[in-house]
Amino acid sequence: MKVLLSGATGFVGNAVARALAASGHELRYLVRATSDTSRLPAGEHAQGDVLDRASFVSAAQGCGAVVHAAALVKTWLPDAAQFEAVNVGGLRHALDAAAEARARLVYTSSFIAVGPTGDGPADESRVHPGDRYRNDYERSKALADRVAREAAARGADVVIVYPGIVYGPGALTDGNLVVKTIIEHLAGRMPGIVGPGDRLWSYAYVEDVAAGHVAALERGRPGERYFLCGENVSMNDFFGRLAEVAGRPAPRLHIPYAAAASLGFLLFLWAELTGHPPQFTHREISVFREHWAYSSAKAEAELGYRPTPLREGLRRTVEWLRESGLAG
Repeated sequence: MKVLLSGATGFVGNAVARALAASGHELRYLVRATSDTSRLPAGEHAQGDVLDRASFVSAAQGCGAVVHAAALVKTWLPDAAQFEAVNVGGLRHALDAAAEARARLVYTSSFIAVGPTGDGPADESRVHPGDRYRNDYERSKALADRVAREAAARGADVVIVYPGIVYGPGALTDGNLVVKTIIEHLAGRMPGIVGPGDRLWSYAYVEDVAAGHVAALERGRPGERYFLCGENVSMNDFFGRLAEVAGRPAPRLHIPYAAAASLGFLLFLWAELTGHPPQFTHREISVFREHWAYSSAKAEAELGYRPTPLREGLRRTVEWLRESGLAG
């Protein structure tokens, strides 16, 4: 099948591109003129932008499916309206492009689009309550999720996938935050764990997520939603398993939420004043206060999704980092 893929130069999108190519699909990429396409598998390049409806619609012509993996993943931007423009507006254009091409749309959402969960894993029955958003990324992805679900309710052939906290070998973009954290820890530059480290997060190995996209394209039921997540473990357990595979002790220091949030607020104010992106803000610290635990049972039953155990995924990641000279 000929597939139009957006976001192929990103961390997750590039893994999806490789998985689609390995499965025999013919690829066409929606890419900007300035995009670095050197790491993409062979395929056609359609110049355009998710913000440009006409270029998206034109690129989808002749395709049997559109996989919309493009997203704006940042901790801060001087113009917060860009989050909604890209993450919501881009999805609307993807829906239009798929509809005009009479193609299936696989939309890459995010765990954060359904909100925090408490310590029990959530399933696909959950939607974001919409009462509070911790940052602009969460807000825009939750709004986009509503748009996708409404399109599915109208009968559009849309399959929505929700990756967990994705990690693994790949480009060190803002979407690969876990691996950046691993690099900092292995270099001895990580000061400590934010909070008590007991909140559950769902870690998903990038190759599993990519394979889940292919399965959603090929076997997903129209209008259905699938979590592509992994083990739900605390930050303490995450660093415990990382210590086992990397041979570097877990951080001993726990930084109180209030102290981290105060520093984050100062960094936010400095960014607002200077326009320089902050390392983190108080909004990201609020994410650490919550549980983000999800169940992939539906994807396992219907798509054959098989999450890699966290310890094994970390072992592969650390091995890749050391072989690539990115970590010692």
